[in-house]
Amino acid sequence: MLTGLTFKKLLLAGIAAPLLAFPAMAQDITLKLGHLANEDNPWHKAAVKFGEEVSSLTDGRIAVEVFPNESLGREMDLINGMQLGTADMTITGESLQNWAPLAALLAVPYAYTSLEHMDEVASGEIGDMIKAQIIENAQVRPIAYFARGPRNLTSNRPITSPDELGGLKLRVPNVPLFVNVWQALGAAPTPMAFSEVFTSLQNGTIDAQENPLALIKSASFNEVQAYVNLTEHVRSWIYLTISEMTWERLSEADQAAVMEAAARAQAYERELFTADEVALATELADKGMTFVEVDAAAFAAAAQDAVLANVSEEIRPIVEDLFAR
Repeated sequence: MLTGLTFKKLLLAGIAAPLLAFPAMAQDITLKLGHLANEDNPWHKAAVKFGEEVSSLTDGRIAVEVFPNESLGREMDLINGMQLGTADMTITGESLQNWAPLAALLAVPYAYTSLEHMDEVASGEIGDMIKAQIIENAQVRPIAYFARGPRNLTSNRPITSPDELGGLKLRVPNVPLFVNVWQALGAAPTPMAFSEVFTSLQNGTIDAQENPLALIKSASFNEVQAYVNLTEHVRSWIYLTISEMTWERLSEADQAAVMEAAARAQAYERELFTADEVALATELADKGMTFVEVDAAAFAAAAQDAVLANVSEEIRPIVEDLFAR
């Protein structure tokens, strides 16, 4: 232990000076990113990529721990935690409309005619409006977006137009917008828990269901459904988000690094998504499912009035403009 006299002698000799002048090391930051997807999902792989890029861009000062399979909490719990400062990041989409009504635009039936059209909206003026409202109202900041596979109708007979729906007993999520749109198209939609769908298709309680290819495969619907009718009736995206409280604790340089890492993760996810959609279609076809081209314009026209009647007044003018394209 140095006495005051000994320390003074060392200081005068210049020995203690470097110790006093050495800058404090920047404190390490660990961001916890929880989400609902499994380890094979492109969203999870992109989240891991994001963490790798953040670490590289900050020389390891910022680490990202990724928790798939809701292991850090359910989507709504994580959003609430991000607002309270007890969680840092998640992947979330239209659930944010509970705070920001514009977030409903992430998944409006027939609003986006193609993946390119969806990209144009998500990355353009409308997307900027959505993000701004989410930041202001939900205190959650979108920093990248990932594509979601379009929802398609499966059945045991080919369906190419709304005229062929004819009272088809169709499972839909318990979402009024979905129920009312399928009724307008001529089907007989039946809200049902996803866990009950396979058995209900198997025993004939329902005739059809609608979901992205990834869920059609993972649920083995190929065993009880013969056709994938390419309605692509809902195209949507989902955000990689960070708590605004966490964001504000980052320096400007670290914020820039996080945004660059997010951009790289978004590009990586799109590569994975595109390859995954092709692989899924090939695998389902190999398992005996037939893919059917549909009259997309006829479906969109028949659904339009029901869609507009079931969206909020705040987003209705935007949806009208999207339909007018």
